[in-house]
Amino acid sequence: MLKDECEKMLTEQIIPFWSKLEDKENGGFYGFMDFDLNLDKTADKGVILHNRILWFFSTCYRILGGEENKRLADHAYDFVKNYCIDYEKGGVYWMLDCKGQPSDTMKHTYNCAFAVYALSAYYNSTGSEEALQLALRIFEDIESNTLDEYGYVESFDRNWQPIPNDALSENGLMADKTMNAILHLIEAYTELYKAEKNERVGQRLKFLLSQMSDIVFDKDTKALRVFFDTAFNVVGDIHSYGHDIEASWLMDLACETLEDEALIKKFSAMDLEIAGNIAKLAFHGGALYNERENDKIDKKRVWWVQAEAVVGFCNAYMHSQNEEYLNIAKSVFEYIKNVQTDKRCGEWYSEVSFEGVPDPDKEMVGPWKCPYHNGRMCLEMIRRGI
Repeated sequence: MLKDECEKMLTEQIIPFWSKLEDKENGGFYGFMDFDLNLDKTADKGVILHNRILWFFSTCYRILGGEENKRLADHAYDFVKNYCIDYEKGGVYWMLDCKGQPSDTMKHTYNCAFAVYALSAYYNSTGSEEALQLALRIFEDIESNTLDEYGYVESFDRNWQPIPNDALSENGLMADKTMNAILHLIEAYTELYKAEKNERVGQRLKFLLSQMSDIVFDKDTKALRVFFDTAFNVVGDIHSYGHDIEASWLMDLACETLEDEALIKKFSAMDLEIAGNIAKLAFHGGALYNERENDKIDKKRVWWVQAEAVVGFCNAYMHSQNEEYLNIAKSVFEYIKNVQTDKRCGEWYSEVSFEGVPDPDKEMVGPWKCPYHNGRMCLEMIRRGI
């Protein structure tokens, strides 16, 4: 079963690799390791990286137990609490130096969402009331500072004045709002709502879900639109296969956490449409393509896309009992084991060409490269018992 293989991968490869990144001198975890496994102990430390690590070890402790997982979650929490949060201006910093001092004070809605996600997960794993209050504090920072008449603005300076959204814009485009930020606000608010069924959090979660179904989801193409201007006019012609399959299960999870039967029914149908579309367009050669831009398909295998494919297609199987989806999930998992995994260390290559060659210019650890997607894949398979 996938859950047994995932538990083995998690406990024998992913957890040991990331445990060794602990910075016992300056706190937190080291911020960069190159393709050749050279660790840079002086590199800046990404706040997204640290919140994802906090979420990871917290959730490992909740699902697997183990005092070492608890200790590493505590270690990550102490760093996030003491260094990543801007207690004066609200929200969290974007980047810290190796000793924990802010090196980039940009505020980003996406980044703040991951802080809510991580702190909520730590509470849900350990019962820390302090962590829950910090999560609620950052939730209120988001709600107080980022909303305009259409939705959530994303990129700000330290004082919450809007700046260009370079951090989440790609493909030579500049987007004011992104599907990616909406999706991870949904994820964060789902984890926070799970903590204590806070009514205000639930209302905002339903608002975000309505944006996904009414604005982001293209009913004609069965795909999620990616980039928007501030009034949600589409910018560019991008189809992100990984985000679609990731969203398909995260939206289902949000509806199930809300225990709203009407939303469960609505999103289950929509998310099956998304998964079916990705199976048709992106699953080739045992794994998923990355994305389409205009008429060009990027066929490289990106680590997080493969992780989300396993969860997303298992979720589609659970909702439909269509064996095709389970077979796709199993195929992608085999690809991960045989091609995407770096046999030197157990962690996954960031990117692999369609022909199966790892990209030596891509790091093993970095501001975005973390144990969140692949660790979450393993934890979800264990949780689901597939």
